[in-house]
Amino acid sequence: MLESDAEINCPYCGELIVIRVDQTGGRRQHFVTDCEICCKPIEIEAEVSDDDEVSLTAKREGEG
Repeated sequence: MLESDAEINCPYCGELIVIRVDQTGGRRQHFVTDCEICCKPIEIEAEVSDDDEVSLTAKREGEG
């Protein structure tokens, strides 16, 4: 399985956390994960480039 780790700041507590992205899930992914520090749900938008670089966008769950 192809996986990549990427870092983001939690949109709730601001702490830097590591998100593991399964690259077999497609080039664009949307999922919810809990912050390792404050345990609040974070909506993650992941995009995997052609050279397998992962970029993440994080927002509070339900945030427009």
